[in-house]
Amino acid sequence: MSTAREQPIFSTRAHVFQIDPATKRNWIPAGKHALTVSYFYDATRNVYRIISIGGAKAIINSTVTPNMTFTKTSQKFGQWADSRANTVYGLGFASEQHLTQFAEKFQEVKEAARLAREKSQDGGELTSPALGLASHQVPPTPLVSANGPGEEKLFRSQSADAPGPTERERLKKMLSEGSVGEVQWEAEFFALQDSNNKLAGALREANAAAAQWRQQLEAQRAEAERLRQRVAELEAQAASEVTPASEKEGPGQGQSLEQLEALVQTKDQEIQTLKSQTGGPREAPEAAEREETQQKVQDLETRNAELEHQLRATERSLEEARAERERARAEVGRAAQLLDVRLFELSELREGLARLAEAAP
Repeated sequence: MSTAREQPIFSTRAHVFQIDPATKRNWIPAGKHALTVSYFYDATRNVYRIISIGGAKAIINSTVTPNMTFTKTSQKFGQWADSRANTVYGLGFASEQHLTQFAEKFQEVKEAARLAREKSQDGGELTSPALGLASHQVPPTPLVSANGPGEEKLFRSQSADAPGPTERERLKKMLSEGSVGEVQWEAEFFALQDSNNKLAGALREANAAAAQWRQQLEAQRAEAERLRQRVAELEAQAASEVTPASEKEGPGQGQSLEQLEALVQTKDQEIQTLKSQTGGPREAPEAAEREETQQKVQDLETRNAELEHQLRATERSLEEARAERERARAEVGRAAQLLDVRLFELSELREGLARLAEAAP
């Protein structure tokens, strides 16, 4: 692929899949990590292509035609069939927004390819359909940063066997750009590490707060149980003290009916007197104490419910923090792997430069 003739107009990252040629149902992943997928426009041939490079291999090399259709099969996955390559490509994006952007660009490129075909059939002057895509056009990037050193090796002309000053200058430029990319990846890697440390600290604080709230909840439960026992004791005591005051032993059987009636009336009067003097003031404090205790129990139960709600909320926050920490770890892992790839590409560029320097007269 010649960078002077073909330039990228849109790039994104996605996990690349191809349909299993044997079953025509299962997807075969092109790799473990997301790859760069780009739209390229060939101004000379007036052709649009979708290209993705994995290492030294072209994973996707699909020419967009007006008959193609990009189908969204889920919120983050889309596919299209390429009859020329006799396969179906699938892309898994990180978000629905990335999928929508890629699908919209597919429609734009498809419409531009249709217009180019119609003008070519009419025999009129071919104008560049890429002008309609200028609002989304990405500035041209060096071939090594878009496709990796493997693509450059695939399409290198035979004149590279006899390198000249221009070739050496171009490799020096590629080497400097690779060094800048390495520094950028290292900065992103350290930023992800810092984010991971912050998430770990937040997780530890959430764990400590959850343990403290659990202790408070247990203490409140113990206090509520103690107050319940106290209420039961007061109710039992009040029931045992309600005894009839007329249980005293009456007169003998030899007394007359009139005497018994007079004695009963006398005892009734004594009972009324005792109730008025001792009964009222004694029962009132007990009733007030029971009501106060019951109110405390209700308050404690309300407080317990609030603490349980806070505990559940904290546990949910804890789970979210753990999930976020796992995502951060995954991001750090991906960044480390990408950094390894960039370092490998840089080492290849340095070896190529050393070979050119040795071969120079």
